[in-house]
Amino acid sequence: METTAHINFIAASYCAAAIIIGVLIAWVTLDYRAQRRTLAELELQGLTRGAGSARSAPTTDPATEAAKEQA
Repeated sequence: METTAHINFIAASYCAAAIIIGVLIAWVTLDYRAQRRTLAELELQGLTRGAGSARSAPTTDPATEAAKEQA
């Protein structure tokens, strides 16, 4: 059996895989940039990410409360 009998299929498979991976990388990169742009626009409008008032909410972690009491 020749080792080059299926070389065209193997080369086409590798090319197809490389193209698909490249398209996926480009898609994720473009989507990431679009999401960052959308977040920046929303933050300019005054909206923030996260729970909003989580920074001012009291903590319920016993270790944090104990550390605050000792200080």
